[in-house]
Amino acid sequence: MSAILAALTTVWRVLQVWAEGLWSLVSLLGIGLRALVTGGGAASLAAAFAAPATQRKALSVLRAVWPNLRLGRSFVKAYDNSGTIIVTRHNDCLDVLNRDADFEVVYGPRMQKLTEGRNFFLGMQPGWDYTRDTSAMRLAMRTTDVADLILPRAQALADDIVARSGGRIDLPPQLALQVPWDMTRHYFGTPGPDAATMQDWTTTLFWYLFEDLGADPEFDAKAMHQAAQFRAYLDGVIAERHAAPTDAPDLVNRCLALQAAGTPGMDDTGIRNNILGLQIGAIPTISKAACLALDELLNRPDALRGAMQAARSDDDARLAQYIWEALRFNPHNPVVYRRATRDTVVGRSTLRQQTVRQGDMVFAATLSAMFDPLAIPHPGRFCIDRPWETYIIWGYGMHTCFGAAINRVVIPAILKPLLRQKTLRRAPGAAGQIDTGGTPHPQHFHLEFDT
Repeated sequence: MSAILAALTTVWRVLQVWAEGLWSLVSLLGIGLRALVTGGGAASLAAAFAAPATQRKALSVLRAVWPNLRLGRSFVKAYDNSGTIIVTRHNDCLDVLNRDADFEVVYGPRMQKLTEGRNFFLGMQPGWDYTRDTSAMRLAMRTTDVADLILPRAQALADDIVARSGGRIDLPPQLALQVPWDMTRHYFGTPGPDAATMQDWTTTLFWYLFEDLGADPEFDAKAMHQAAQFRAYLDGVIAERHAAPTDAPDLVNRCLALQAAGTPGMDDTGIRNNILGLQIGAIPTISKAACLALDELLNRPDALRGAMQAARSDDDARLAQYIWEALRFNPHNPVVYRRATRDTVVGRSTLRQQTVRQGDMVFAATLSAMFDPLAIPHPGRFCIDRPWETYIIWGYGMHTCFGAAINRVVIPAILKPLLRQKTLRRAPGAAGQIDTGGTPHPQHFHLEFDT
């Protein structure tokens, strides 16, 4: 009986995939027609398809009709590849991100340009270099630091910024970038020349590594200039600590202690490169995720009320669930890409099996995976009782975000004091919408609340 029930459940979910795909196709046709009728042309159509809700519809169609889609052209110019495959089903996405021998990370060449030499572990395949560097940095970044050092300071600073805002705040520059920068100032020990400079460096270099898919030569020159400045700054900090040691419990001091103990990979250049790579990933990622989560909550009045109630009652676990569910609908990183190291397949032994050729760039659409009815119960509903494993927000497998544990507490800490306010709302007009300023990252997002 249980086998029959399981079979019927699977059939029902497959039918659900097809029904959702068909309905999404009809909806997409309507979106396209409206864009053409309103006279916006290609620009209006592109804007419509840039919206997360529209992207979810397009991915729903692919999940039903062509789950592993091969395209006849290369979309990533920043890294060598010979073609593109879009993977949309949950199991296939996780399979790609787990098979490091078949699907490699590609960021190494650009990471080596940023460091002017050695790779950072985010761009490494499994091996001694990866094990050496991640092991050393896990000794420096202790899991207990999250609760003991990082969270209390983030909470206090976010509370203070919101309290002094007078009921009006521009989320990215005034709060969402300030809190992670402050973390790098005190916990990393590398604040930069000033907050604005460090925020600009890290955002530009994150964009260069992961989002400059078209390989813009002018942007390349800008990134190289800022990378040289960043390296020089970090080299100066390390030299200064050698000359005038301190007892601060920050990453610079801990890495120098590991160096003194003879830990492999902890020479001055290794310390500089590891901190550079981690700092690039910390500031822009946390800020963008905080902005997108709040944007999604503001679009959902019921969810917003629930999140505000959780914040006011200090139910931090419940508040976090609202934030992660909001990021499921509007993630800061909807796709993770890998490159095939050899000829292989995805969706093996299924009707969706797709041949992958060596050199193909494989887009694991994690946004799609988090809405796959075959793996996620009631994916279209906003539910706050989903297990943490549902949220493929910080990647998956060997290259899951190194700072995921930090992100997991700092993002709610940033948003909690805002969600505790009365009548939190968008500022009127365009100011109340996220403005990226032509970049992949929120630059402005004006909010208001009654004091």
